[in-house]
Amino acid sequence: MDLNKTVAIVTGANRGLGRHLAAGLVERGAKVYAAARNPETVDLPGVIPLKLDVTDAESIAAAARTASDATLLVNNAGISTSAPLIVGDIDDVRRELDVNFFGPLTVTRAFAPVIENNGGGTVLNVLSVLSWFHPAALGSYAASKAAAWAMTDAVREELAPRGISVSALHVAYMDTDMAAGVPAEQKINPADVATQALDGIESGLAEILADDTTRYVKQSLSSTNSE
Repeated sequence: MDLNKTVAIVTGANRGLGRHLAAGLVERGAKVYAAARNPETVDLPGVIPLKLDVTDAESIAAAARTASDATLLVNNAGISTSAPLIVGDIDDVRRELDVNFFGPLTVTRAFAPVIENNGGGTVLNVLSVLSWFHPAALGSYAASKAAAWAMTDAVREELAPRGISVSALHVAYMDTDMAAGVPAEQKINPADVATQALDGIESGLAEILADDTTRYVKQSLSSTNSE
């Protein structure tokens, strides 16, 4: 995909990885809709702030009407409640699934016809190393990302005949607000992750593995499945 000719919408673009993805797209010549629940918090030069709440169907539909020229959808918005599955608050578990699974699915459903009508394009889903590794302490988050990975694979097959490719970005800890409590030496720069993600989109990669931890876990998963 030639990002210089792309019209992109990035969810959760007001901070963290989403902000870096939006900035990187602008640098590569793309037109960028920077979507957030509160668009007034988007302060990135060169983007078009766009109101979008991934848990609100009316908000998603309105965004799809506004960004009717989109050819690239980046499903970046996400949350982490740190809820374990058995003793955690069940409302936190539901909220995490709403944002991390149903959110990108609903946004993709809304934008698939838009991208198809514009001649095809790409969807990038921001996932996690916890798509494959499921620690109990982060059971809710891991379950939501595992579900999002399965959704990504299924949607990739479903959208291919419509001229839409689907990629997944997997990453461990990044230096963002979500991982504020993680030691600095365990975190990767989100700007580097954004660069890898955009390089991967340009190269047409189905899966983009952004750090050594993620690559190790994915390789270990493959080795386990082959035994």
